[in-house]
Amino acid sequence: MDKIIKFESQEEAQWLFGAHDSNTKRIEKELKVKLTLRGGHLKISGTAGNIKKATQLVEYLLNGLRSGNDEIGKSGLSYLISNLKKIDQKQQQGAALHTEITRTSGGRHIGPKTSGQNEYVEAIKKYDIVFGVGPAGTGKTYLAMACAVEALKKQEVRRIILTRPAIEAGESLGFLPGDMQAKISPYLRPLYDALYDMMEAERIEKYIETGIIEVAPLAYMRGRTLNDAFIILDEAQNCTAEQMKMFLTRLGFDSKAVITGDMTQSDLPNARPIGLLQAKDILKEINGIKFIYFSGSDVVRHALVQRIIEAYEKTVR
Repeated sequence: MDKIIKFESQEEAQWLFGAHDSNTKRIEKELKVKLTLRGGHLKISGTAGNIKKATQLVEYLLNGLRSGNDEIGKSGLSYLISNLKKIDQKQQQGAALHTEITRTSGGRHIGPKTSGQNEYVEAIKKYDIVFGVGPAGTGKTYLAMACAVEALKKQEVRRIILTRPAIEAGESLGFLPGDMQAKISPYLRPLYDALYDMMEAERIEKYIETGIIEVAPLAYMRGRTLNDAFIILDEAQNCTAEQMKMFLTRLGFDSKAVITGDMTQSDLPNARPIGLLQAKDILKEINGIKFIYFSGSDVVRHALVQRIIEAYEKTVR
């Protein structure tokens, strides 16, 4: 049984195959198919199930190329193949590999790469409060940031507010050099990194000056009502129960909040209850709030990171 896909140009074929056929060799090895270039056509041979997966992957890549995404990174291809191998038939029929949310300042598309990430992005679109809970490398903060930037571009919100608790990990803020902004900057750096990946530096600086984008420690949220805003609370596993309640009750009209965290990486003292864990128990039955739980299969970093997380999950059990 074979599947034939037609290329629109010779350049498309060269792009898909990659240097020394590296891309197609990887697809053949991982999905157990045979890819053959004949004229302007690609023939995919193998079992029916493997042909279907390979066809979905190739068509996704070609559609991305035709819409302006002309990158096939080794890691990106690995994520796509891994996702195709792990999601079941029902998930394949119910959702695309991933949809584009927005683009980086350099033109690279940003979107979910796994079924878990896809569920997360869809939840952010549908619900006003979303909790993204799971291990490092699953895109919790990055995808939330992408959704926030796109909402601002579409004028669905008037501002973006990014916050996280400033937990002192063995070093007191009072002994760090500089003024308060300099002291808290290291805690907020990951949020800035994601933001600068998605927008031009000049525009970000302008938005920060005018208050359209605000990056601040969680303590600065107390007493405020946040209207017309997309709010991201990062590293929520470091929130106390009181801080979590304080943050959730800041939500104003026409606003959306995304709370991200990893239960296994809390820096709170052992005696302090983790606000994220408590919120999971208290709010799980409330309509309008959605909890998304990521696993090792949603990790989109180095392949070893996924294996490390899965090993720890097995040990904990």
